Amino acid sequence: MPDFNDFHKVKDLQFDVSKLESSLHEVLKVKNYDSANGIPNFAAICLNQIPGDPNSTKGNNARGVFWTKPDSSGKEVSRDKQIDETLYTEFVKDFEHTYFKEVYEQLSKKFRLGRVRILLKEPRTTLSWHRDPEPRLHIPIITNPGCLQVIENVAKLFTGRWFCLDY
Repeated sequence: MPDFNDFHKVKDLQFDVSKLESSLHEVLKVKNYDSANGIPNFAAICLNQIPGDPNSTKGNNARGVFWTKPDSSGKEVSRDKQIDETLYTEFVKDFEHTYFKEVYEQLSKKFRLGRVRILLKEPRTTLSWHRDPEPRLHIPIITNPGCLQVIENVAKLFTGRWFCLDY
């Protein structure tokens, strides 16, 4: 089992994964995953939005820009639309009764947050190599045994731990 010593740790920041899982089930009673305009193998539920703008959580706003190497040339290309993460400051009212609100408040005290999303990857699907425009904090809630995240060519077991990634 990896020890995750090479991941950035933040003092006094812990999350209850069982509460996150319970909250996920509560959220799914209210909202289904947005497929970002039908993009295969990607689905999200935005937990925060641009104040007063529920459309800021829909379609490509659920995904946002990233860079990838889509072919054998190895050339990096941009995909999707640029998102101003600093505008996402309002927690979605429908989810305020969940543990996600408490997590959001804890994270807001320690980090300048952008979009906060619940992401779904279907079993037996992967994300290809990509680079995000800003650091990301990942908190696995439900994963399959053996689920891996590859960071700088090193595979990390992706279960029950949180870590910050800076692509």
